[in-house]
Amino acid sequence: MSNTAQLAKPISPVDGPIAVTGASGYIGSWIVHDLVSQGYETRACVRDIGSERKTAHLSAMNEQGLRGSVKLYQGDLFAAGSYDDAFQDCAAVIHAGATVGYNRETPQEVYDGCFTEVKQVIDSAVKSSNLRKFVFTSSLAAVAHPRPPGYVFTEKDWCGDNIEAYRGRWSEDQIPKNRDIAYAKAKARAEKMLYQTADEIGTFDAMAILPAFVIGPVMCENHDQGWSWQNCMKFMAMGKPYKKSRGGRMLWNISDVRDVGKAHRLCLESSIAGNGSRYILAAGDRSGELFTHELQSLMQKLFPEIPEIGGEEMDGDKPAQPTNDSPRCYCLLAKQEIGLKPYDPVDSVRDTIVSYRSLDML
Repeated sequence: MSNTAQLAKPISPVDGPIAVTGASGYIGSWIVHDLVSQGYETRACVRDIGSERKTAHLSAMNEQGLRGSVKLYQGDLFAAGSYDDAFQDCAAVIHAGATVGYNRETPQEVYDGCFTEVKQVIDSAVKSSNLRKFVFTSSLAAVAHPRPPGYVFTEKDWCGDNIEAYRGRWSEDQIPKNRDIAYAKAKARAEKMLYQTADEIGTFDAMAILPAFVIGPVMCENHDQGWSWQNCMKFMAMGKPYKKSRGGRMLWNISDVRDVGKAHRLCLESSIAGNGSRYILAAGDRSGELFTHELQSLMQKLFPEIPEIGGEEMDGDKPAQPTNDSPRCYCLLAKQEIGLKPYDPVDSVRDTIVSYRSLDML
């Protein structure tokens, strides 16, 4: 993608408000918190502005002595024009809102919420004459594709690569049937659509953050979404097996939600990140890649008072079966280009469970 002359100029709090969609969500809330802590006038877009259960933690940021401010705006991903007011005069829009399937959405609804309706968001964003950057919360799902064990994915990978290895499971007719395929395809297509739109209009940059297995502190009960990674850890801390993958076998590639939130702002402030830039938010190094039994062991070490930590199927002190060695990937480009300094994965694991305890949810 080409850049026009004014692009890749860093944004600061003096340049105007920043709008965040999906602001009441787990990642969205940490994006808002990071922006407010750095002095930005932040417009938090939520679907139900009257739901204190979902928004009280956002409004409370104005009472925490942070340098910036947050104001709630109502916006619906599926309603054209609903973000027009919130995006007016914004220097940047961060689109973290999505339909991910944790609330019993159909695969087609997941696809529409992550791709089809993104066009309406960008349509509202370009109405701001001040728009300079648009940051999209994509996913590692937009990157991963069938590769041999140990393959290291980078930002050059796309989920549609090596399509022959999908053995016919990566076709258009699978979108209404398979949530994972619908989600991956939607995120990848949304990215490409955004980069192309920005290139054609020529007045702003579009870029993406691609989180892997996001864990870290939850701010409110609403962040405990069923089948999310943090929710799975909660149940492990309650002595229950990990059930999101067969036999509990998985390679957790950990990214801290606070790093994910910060990375969106770092894109705004970067003079390097330009149109088409994409950044994987995953392990900082091999220490952030843990098989389920290794995560289980670390949690037991961190919380010895918990009588039993759940996890994967074990045969004595060893896993009952081997686990696929994937996905291997790292946030190296984010560290190099936008200056991310990731959390220690031990702190991420600890703080996840501590936050659940502080909310009396364990």
